[in-house]
Amino acid sequence: MNEVSESAPAPQQPVAPGAGQFQFATHNNPPSVWPDYLAGQAEKPIRVVVVDDDPHIRRVISQELMSDPRTVVVGQAETLREGRRLVREHDFEVMLVDLNLGDGIGYDLITYAKHIRGTAEVVVVSILEGDDDAMRAFDLGAAGFLVKNSWFGSFVQAVLQVANGGASITPSLARRLLLKMDRNKSRAEGSYPSSKGPSKLSDREREILRMIANGFTSAEIASRLAISDLTVNTHVKNIYHKLHVRTRAQAVSCASTWGFL
Repeated sequence: MNEVSESAPAPQQPVAPGAGQFQFATHNNPPSVWPDYLAGQAEKPIRVVVVDDDPHIRRVISQELMSDPRTVVVGQAETLREGRRLVREHDFEVMLVDLNLGDGIGYDLITYAKHIRGTAEVVVVSILEGDDDAMRAFDLGAAGFLVKNSWFGSFVQAVLQVANGGASITPSLARRLLLKMDRNKSRAEGSYPSSKGPSKLSDREREILRMIANGFTSAEIASRLAISDLTVNTHVKNIYHKLHVRTRAQAVSCASTWGFL
């Protein structure tokens, strides 16, 4: 049986939220078929740490993750200090973190986590939903941003998406960011010499970047293009180098700004 650092009551059926209640629904019935090439197998679930200063929200998140055999919560914290300890002492693949912590801000923990555990993915879970809040988190290396008062969201889905090379963003926020990038597109057009930026990308690299933007994982890209996962990851690293970015979200944002997706 999976264990959680804090005790939590058994999962309950979702109820209609009142004022101030957390609105993400739980999903207790995972799909019967989960591809064996994806991270998140029952015998090796994705390890998650949860950092939020609200005990109710931590309990809701943990209940959903522990109810699915593909994910397991290995640690919880409510402060920046405790979050740093979790990062140091626990092996994990994904961190869910709020931006407002009791003794600091989640941005600092994102930076710390990416420094200590560079391969771990980070998903922000926040009441804040400003475009600048999201973009700052992505710039620091986050791969997801979930807005707490949105009905559209699943913690299990978010964890599975980012652990398999994708991104997870609340739909309303994603739409605003896309519209914002579209508005910036005309301003950016023609402002980069042909010897720089996207013109450096090969046809295959552009193809892979488009697939990343459409939410495909590295394994799915490899399968569709009939190439190995290692080859896909090599192309992704080359894309990062040529676009001067560090994350998939930044690469997609950059490519969209240049108008070739």
